[in-house]
Amino acid sequence: MQETKPIIESDNFIVLANYEKLPKNSTSYQSEKDLENEFIKDLETQGYERVSFLNLDEMKANLKTQIERLNGVKFSQSEWERFLYEYLDKQNDTFIDATRKIQIDHQHSFKFDNEKLENIKIIDKKEIHKNYLQVVNQISQTGTHQNRYDVSILVNGLPLVHIELKKRGVSLNEAFNQIHRYTKESFNSQNSLYKYAQIFVISNGTFTRYFANTAARNKNNYEFTCEWADAKNRAISDLKDFTATFFQKKVLLEILTKYCVFNSSNELLIMRPYQIAASERILRKIEIGYKNKKFGSVEAGGFVWHTTGSGKTLTSFKTSNLATKLDFIDKVLFVVDRKDLDYQTKKEYESFQKNSINGSVNTKELKKNLEKSDDKIVVTTIQKLNEFIKQNKNHEIYDKHCVLIFDECHRSQFGEAQKNITKHFKKYYQFGFTGTPIFVDNALGTQTTAGVFGTQLHSYVITDAIRDEKVLKFKVDYINLSPKFKDIEKEQNLDELKKYENKLLLHPERISEVVSHILKVYDTKTHRNEIYNIKDKRLKGFNAMFAVQSVEAAKIYYTELKKQIDELKDDKKLKIATIFSFSQNETQSAKGEILDEKFDLNLMDLSSKEFLDEVIKEYNAEFRTNFSTDSKGFEGYYENLSKRVKDKEIDLLIVVGMFLTGFDAPTLNTLFVDKNLRYHGLLQAFSRTNRILNSVKTFGNIVCFRDLEEATKESIRVFGDENSLNVILEKSYEEYINGYADDGVEFKGFKALCDEMLTKFPDPTNIIFDSDKKEFAQLFGEILKTENILKNYDEFSTFESPIDERFMQDLKSAYIEIKDEVYKNKNSDLVLENTKEKVDFSDVTFEIELLKTDEINLDYILALILEKTQQNEDPNIIKSDIKRMIRSSLDVRAKESLIMEFLEKQDIKKLKEKSEILESFYTFAKGKKDKEIKNLIENENLQNNISSPKKLIESAIKKGFVDENGTWIDEIMPVVSRRGGERQKKKLGILEKIKKIVEIFVGI
Repeated sequence: MQETKPIIESDNFIVLANYEKLPKNSTSYQSEKDLENEFIKDLETQGYERVSFLNLDEMKANLKTQIERLNGVKFSQSEWERFLYEYLDKQNDTFIDATRKIQIDHQHSFKFDNEKLENIKIIDKKEIHKNYLQVVNQISQTGTHQNRYDVSILVNGLPLVHIELKKRGVSLNEAFNQIHRYTKESFNSQNSLYKYAQIFVISNGTFTRYFANTAARNKNNYEFTCEWADAKNRAISDLKDFTATFFQKKVLLEILTKYCVFNSSNELLIMRPYQIAASERILRKIEIGYKNKKFGSVEAGGFVWHTTGSGKTLTSFKTSNLATKLDFIDKVLFVVDRKDLDYQTKKEYESFQKNSINGSVNTKELKKNLEKSDDKIVVTTIQKLNEFIKQNKNHEIYDKHCVLIFDECHRSQFGEAQKNITKHFKKYYQFGFTGTPIFVDNALGTQTTAGVFGTQLHSYVITDAIRDEKVLKFKVDYINLSPKFKDIEKEQNLDELKKYENKLLLHPERISEVVSHILKVYDTKTHRNEIYNIKDKRLKGFNAMFAVQSVEAAKIYYTELKKQIDELKDDKKLKIATIFSFSQNETQSAKGEILDEKFDLNLMDLSSKEFLDEVIKEYNAEFRTNFSTDSKGFEGYYENLSKRVKDKEIDLLIVVGMFLTGFDAPTLNTLFVDKNLRYHGLLQAFSRTNRILNSVKTFGNIVCFRDLEEATKESIRVFGDENSLNVILEKSYEEYINGYADDGVEFKGFKALCDEMLTKFPDPTNIIFDSDKKEFAQLFGEILKTENILKNYDEFSTFESPIDERFMQDLKSAYIEIKDEVYKNKNSDLVLENTKEKVDFSDVTFEIELLKTDEINLDYILALILEKTQQNEDPNIIKSDIKRMIRSSLDVRAKESLIMEFLEKQDIKKLKEKSEILESFYTFAKGKKDKEIKNLIENENLQNNISSPKKLIESAIKKGFVDENGTWIDEIMPVVSRRGGERQKKKLGILEKIKKIVEIFVGI
């Protein structure tokens, strides 16, 4: 067996400049157990101590030894128990509390029995080599279920890293799902040390990924796992290579102590390798600049090119935070554009350092923050910093060592403010982050990003991000309008455009055509019928933005959209908004730059301001707000609108320049464009749509009403690499329908997949053998994924699928049945058994999110029952059809018995309108719900001690899920003996019964 030795690099970066993969010496079959043993031996070779424990008491005894060693103290048994009770294993602490202790409150002031007060650390963040690493495997623990964990890394006795392994060939999704099952069932049970887990690693030997233990439900998708990589963004996937790099002791400890972020929403984030690489190289550049006295020049700075959507703000702010730890640095100024400081961003900055955001309030507060000796980091806007310099020509801050980090530096790097900063600060170290640098190709003058900020320190371009599945591809539609509007669309000269804009581009017929097209395709582009959850909020589909050329265009389009929307049925209406302001005719620093719109509306013409007044009044009436067009009121409107777009409370936002750069809303998936865009302006605007969210959101949709095809190709060429077009743009409709080849691999088209299904599984409700069930599940999963992509193509609306609607219902029913059967067997490693075979389902990924649609929701089914009854269809046929429909819908499936009982008891023929059957059913269902809850409370003797059982159950129904963590279930439990695990069994039984009620009555 080949030894794995730690990789050492002369520059001491933890993200290696260049990693050469270890040679593969073994070609024989490797079981999961063999993989686990080899992994542990490799860790031992790297200096980890192997330990084993029979139970939790032995694990806590080891923890005592390690905490004593780290702090140079000795606990008596009573002192240790008190330390656990008071701090480390505090009653009712959650994994969020444990994470806070690791990331923020890692020292506890403890009074020993002799009255001596000591600060006891659980992890050493300054001298990380003092932390002790151990590896343990196959620990068993019981929560709501008994689980056995693969491999855990103990840091000073605490299991801060857990690794779940699968044999080669098994889907990593299965290891991911297993960890989340453990999270629900046992990791976070009372007195479990596993609530301290910070990092999870999943591997099947061939592929390895890591992710954070986070409370964010919308970050718990497989899409948010991450590969480790070198500084050239080449993935380090094989477990042996991953062990030699990521699990090198120094690397792991630095990630845990320096490159984790616990934000204001109690979410743990772990930086990705390219983010760490950028931070490391900036910090090294600062140190070299100081030692060589290069401060105050571009030689002490540089820029980081990380593509839009890759987490630049997190990287840049964390780097700012780490720079404050350098002894010779007096201040770190984190410089942002004013329009990026929305409510959520301010909250995040405050979570890094209290009061840091005060520097953005006004120049007086900025001056005060700069003069403080305790707070080293100051968040400010470039506008406030420039104003401060004008008012304080000879301030002492100019002679101090200051790091200036510009977030989104492409917007402000060549203006007056930038020149004032470098002129006055004498000992600055200046760094910029940008997703779209200014190169010679797209510069209007001689200045480039490198010329202003210095050398490029690290890059992570859009093709890297798409390959790593950190951002999505773009699907671009170029819409051909009537011939009379075509000639002007290729015109790129802005002065010429203005001459023709009112005549042709804003011609009423053209405006009407564009609006009609937007409303026609909106539902398809935004997946308006798809249902998903974000942060426990149930949402339907995504939202969109509409970029227009001018304020005049925004006014005209807003009016026409309102007019056409008013003519739509209620279920088709959209909530729209617009925002615009005065944009100075400043000299552009780069071709295609989207000019900043100012928050000062005094320079806007009167008619535009009056129009905006009316728009904001409508917004105030819709959302019960009180904004206006005065300076403060307009900034409030901007901030509130930003939040509502992010929360998907606005369906379509019309913009001129605002929100096209820097704005991040994962629910936004479509950009309509009637605006000339080029180079970085084009890529910035397009990139509003390509944040990852879930499996339903497959790419960013761009719908162009101008001829931007060549501009798009040119922009991609400049900001990607030689293979950019194929990587960044989605494939054609024909390829997805008929199939295509990619890197020599053949992919079946939708037609072939459907034909294969019809041939192999003509009766999907009667599949007997497990091997057939597995093949069916894999094939139908491919059909669902391909269909989900095709739904974004206009041509697909007229496509006649080989699979009719009735057969599709049967396919969905069979798919859900197999999924349920597999999930019931999860505790036996996903193996289904019958008399003839044993089939491993661990490499099957069930596309659950792609089954969720409101086309077959509860209201639809009830309306259909009424319609069929009024048409005097046979009651037995109605029941049969309704059952088939119910079973094909994940959202309604659990309600089958409730709906069928309603059908039996209610005389549907007496009802005339849809509203009547809905009211009748919901009244019936509410009565059933109240009765079920009452019966559960009485039968299980639930207690009304701290909380009301009824309120807690109804709260779970409202949220749509049962939270298995926390103490709420203990608050309503009856008195049950703990002997023989009786209390735990009772608790599990109650939880399962509450889950059943929630499943049936959610949405009622």
